[in-house]
Amino acid sequence: MGLISCYSELTVQVSEKSSCKNYKNVSTNSSISPNLLPSIQTSVTNLYKTTLSTGAHHMITVTWCRNAAAQGLQINSGDDPSTAFRLNTNSGLFRKKKGNKAFEVNGSKFEVFYDLSAAVYGSGAEPVDGYYVVIMVDSELGLSVGDMSDEAAVKKVKARKDDIGKFCLVSKREHYYGNTLYSTKAQFSDDGTWHDILIQCTREKDGVKKPCPGPNPNPVLLVYIDKRVVVRVKRLQWNFRGNQTIFVDGLSVDLMWDVHDWFFKPGSELGSGNGLSSGSGHAVFMFRTRSGFDSRLWLEDDEKVKMKDEKKEFSLLIYATKS
Repeated sequence: MGLISCYSELTVQVSEKSSCKNYKNVSTNSSISPNLLPSIQTSVTNLYKTTLSTGAHHMITVTWCRNAAAQGLQINSGDDPSTAFRLNTNSGLFRKKKGNKAFEVNGSKFEVFYDLSAAVYGSGAEPVDGYYVVIMVDSELGLSVGDMSDEAAVKKVKARKDDIGKFCLVSKREHYYGNTLYSTKAQFSDDGTWHDILIQCTREKDGVKKPCPGPNPNPVLLVYIDKRVVVRVKRLQWNFRGNQTIFVDGLSVDLMWDVHDWFFKPGSELGSGNGLSSGSGHAVFMFRTRSGFDSRLWLEDDEKVKMKDEKKEFSLLIYATKS
């Protein structure tokens, strides 16, 4: 993925939200198969909802990107397709890893204060330590992320006597590139714990599990939460789309998968008997918490539903590209 494609994803369309409580980033390291390294995470897009003391709502998108050509972040607000803030810490033209920038979107003033000069990265695109990003919206604290964000936010608010809004993580979208093993973490409720999530496609023959790519008479999709199998999909070449409800921390969590392009890419021959195609393919996995008897469609895009406060929902989307 090049620099342009890395920064081309500007918004996330979702209709879910989580309860509003300060959110801090957490490392994405997880237990993985001892025989296969997980795919590379190339970008993470976090969608936050900010509620100011005036009652005004703002949707803020923070995208972290990391690959051979670029490493940094991008910030957008609302449905504005233009990039409000962009920082590529790998570029020789933009090496300022600490500073601030002000911009205006739909009549609201945004100020971004950031410090990535000592940021520590794990295996993913999002830093795990030594950084902060603080966003002021109309002179209120609208969002703060990073392990140093609380201290930085307090300084900004005290220095300027600003009000403090509240914010929450609405959804998280992660992009991966590589094989068919994906490792991440997620918290499905504010008072819940962080859980290791592992998604793996394997092929089983005579009871022995092997990596999924290649000739595969019995492809199987396995989803682990904290090293425990919660979903097992056999005959994946025929069950390439589906959904199942699991229970995590007392919550109903809908899991949807679509791995069609792993098997039936444009130009591939159906029924070839070779299992996964030898070339690249795209798949998507989605975890969404459900409130009560909610029966809305997976990707319903209803702004009114987004902004309601009585629902407490969160969605995690994983976009997987097989090399």
